[in-house]
Amino acid sequence: MGVMLRFGAIALAVSLALGAGAQARDMSACRTDGPLLDLGITLDATRKAIIERKQLRVVAIGSSSTQGYGAAPGNSYPAQLMKRLGETFKGVEIIVFNRGVGGQDTDDMADRVQRDVIAEKPDLVIFQAGTNAALRRIPVERFIRRLDVGVERSRAGGADVVLMDLQYSPAVIALPDEETYVGAMRDTALKHGVGLFQRFNITKSWYDKDNMTWSDFMTSDGLHLNDFGQKCIGKLVAKSIERIIVDRATGQVQPKR
Repeated sequence: MGVMLRFGAIALAVSLALGAGAQARDMSACRTDGPLLDLGITLDATRKAIIERKQLRVVAIGSSSTQGYGAAPGNSYPAQLMKRLGETFKGVEIIVFNRGVGGQDTDDMADRVQRDVIAEKPDLVIFQAGTNAALRRIPVERFIRRLDVGVERSRAGGADVVLMDLQYSPAVIALPDEETYVGAMRDTALKHGVGLFQRFNITKSWYDKDNMTWSDFMTSDGLHLNDFGQKCIGKLVAKSIERIIVDRATGQVQPKR
C-alpha cells in the first residue's frame, strides 16, 4: 500500500506538470556521458554484417517500451535506431524489426524468441526487460532464470545480444528494490558475455544531472517514455553501436565495462 501511495503521488505530480503546459524537449538535450554508452562487448557479428555484407538485421524484443507506447509510431526507439544507423552507415541496408509486445515480462519474451527473433536471422538482438518483472514483484531469482533462457535462445543464431535494463521513472523508483533488478541484468550480461545498454542510469542522469523534469521525458502515467524519451533512447543506442564499429575500424579500443 505504501508503494502504491508513493507512486500515486509522484504520478499526480507528473500529470500536473504536463497539464501546466510543459514544452517538448529539443533533441539537442539528448546527450549522456560517454561511459554510460559503453556496451561492454565488441559486436563482432554486427561489425561483420555492416562491413562485409552491407546489411544489418536487428531485432528489438521487449514490452511496451520497445513497442513504443507513449510516443508517435515513428518515434519508437527501434524506429529511431534504424533511422540513425542508416544516416551513419551510408550504403548499408539497416533493417530493424520491432518485436515489442506491451505488458509482457521475461517469461513471455523468452517463450517467443524462436518465432520473433531467431526467425528473422538477426545480427544483433536488443533484449529489453526488467520493468514489468519489478512492477509485478516477480521474484528476482525467477526473473534471472528466465532472462538466462532468453539470452541463450537469442544467441542461438550467432547474433550479438545487448540487454536493455529498466527506465528510471516515477513508477519504477516508487518500488523498494528496483535496483535489484537493474543489478540482476548487469550480472546476467557479464555472466553470458553479452552487452548492456544502461537505460536506467542514462535516464537517471537526465533527471539528476541534466535537470530535466519528469514531463520532459515521461508520459503522464509516470512509467512510459514520451516522444523525446523514445527518440533519445533510439539515438543513444545507435551511438553506442557506432562508437564500437567506428573505433574498431580506426584501431581504437573500447574501455571495459
